[in-house]
Amino acid sequence: MISAMNYSFLEVFSMLDFRMETFLTVCEYMNFTHAAEKLNLTQPAVSQHIKYLEKEYDSPLFVRDKKKLRLTPAGEILRSALEAMRNDENTLKKRMKESLTQKRVLTFGVTMTIGEYAIVPALAKFIQVHPDTDFHIRYGNTQKLLSLLCDGLIDFAIVEGYFKGDNYQTRIFQSEEYIAVTSKDHVFQKPVTTLRDLTSERLLLREHGSGTRAILTKTLALKNMSIYDFPHIIEVENIHTIVSLLCEDCGISFLYKAAVEKEIQQGILKQIPLSDFMVMHDFTFIWNKDSIFSEEYEGIFQELLRLSNRNK
Repeated sequence: MISAMNYSFLEVFSMLDFRMETFLTVCEYMNFTHAAEKLNLTQPAVSQHIKYLEKEYDSPLFVRDKKKLRLTPAGEILRSALEAMRNDENTLKKRMKESLTQKRVLTFGVTMTIGEYAIVPALAKFIQVHPDTDFHIRYGNTQKLLSLLCDGLIDFAIVEGYFKGDNYQTRIFQSEEYIAVTSKDHVFQKPVTTLRDLTSERLLLREHGSGTRAILTKTLALKNMSIYDFPHIIEVENIHTIVSLLCEDCGISFLYKAAVEKEIQQGILKQIPLSDFMVMHDFTFIWNKDSIFSEEYEGIFQELLRLSNRNK
């Protein structure tokens, strides 16, 4: 039977052949017919590849549940291992190219909030102590960064919000206060002391996939509320635009305090005190689980954390 620890990198890497690609494609579509179409194979050929792997590992990889295909625990382990190997293969190719130029390139992703308001001081010091390293920094919401990480297009990411952590190694980079905020000149239609009192206001929020939005959505759900309890919504894909609209008194929003701390200190914006809304949330450093580069990423995390703590 498959266990989480009974494969080596070389064993799995050597088996990244057409059957493994078939398996990963079935995982993507959870449908043999759609996977066959994607791979330009017949459906029986796809079934044969999966049966071969199940025999090889002496474990069922898929099970049908009410006509829907889902992975077995063994299938989950194999998918996680293969995705890590595929991502590491991309990194290996990059490292080998770097060896020709003797120039290291570090590619990672950050959310808008983290990139603009949380990591810059530590990153600046990190860049200064690694003068021979080039950096490619990708911006995106949490879901986009998870996708880039899964595809092996970035080495690691620092994200916010909620995500399924089974496929990642995670480390807490820092925790931040998450607050309700509006213009200092904003006049509420009624006295405001609780979250529900705000539901007569226009709400400014980030797009689907944003960690900032996910925190609000989950917090509201815990109180049997949703964003649709607010009469008017402005959805914006850029945090700077949200802050600018708040400064122009266009509504209220829920953001990390770090994103609006300067405007609050300058008296342009104000935090809305709520008796039932006190939220802290983590900025999380993540990379693909079981990566052969885990030790390197752990070292980068520890160094960034030390540099960040020096600024406090």
